[in-house]
Amino acid sequence: MTIRLLLADDQALVRGALSALLGLEPDLEVVAEAGSGADVVTAVLDHRPDVALLDVEMPGLDGIEATAEVRRTAPQTRVLIVTTFGRPGYLRRALQAGASGFVVKDTPAAQLADAVRRVHQGLRVVDPQLAADSLVAGESPLSQRETEVLRAARDGSPVSAIAARLFLSEGTVRNHLSAAIGKTGAANRTEAVLTADNFGWL
Repeated sequence: MTIRLLLADDQALVRGALSALLGLEPDLEVVAEAGSGADVVTAVLDHRPDVALLDVEMPGLDGIEATAEVRRTAPQTRVLIVTTFGRPGYLRRALQAGASGFVVKDTPAAQLADAVRRVHQGLRVVDPQLAADSLVAGESPLSQRETEVLRAARDGSPVSAIAARLFLSEGTVRNHLSAAIGKTGAANRTEAVLTADNFGWL
């Protein structure tokens, strides 16, 4: 039986390489590709793949948000996250969104093909080092609002701009930033963004 695949990555070169590698396997067939998270659900509904391989960082919807949408609209399609960014927070959030597996892009081709088969069988596949790191890192200490404020602060926007974007008062934004700095053990908001980003909490 052939396992039908969808590949989603915003880099065409990466999609092409994955397609070529997986296409060498006699039981795997790439039936669709997507270059953004927003295109994933449409492609899944149009092509009905058995397994969708999604990157995390894509324009529009990220891979984790796209995973939740795929599981909601096409529950017969299983999701395997294949990403450069092996961050503990990403793993936790991806599994919570309904992903069946999470591997990094430098996984050898034979192991990736095996991961696809196992996910298709209904098994869970997680990079073992990442699983261990996730247990050590624990869940994000940030509240939903603190996470939103830190995300908005990523580009270095002033407090006034963040407040306007999130429809909050400047004082509230400062309070959330201060709390996030304390919870991440950072010295300032730039460091807090960096720490949260590295753990995959944003």
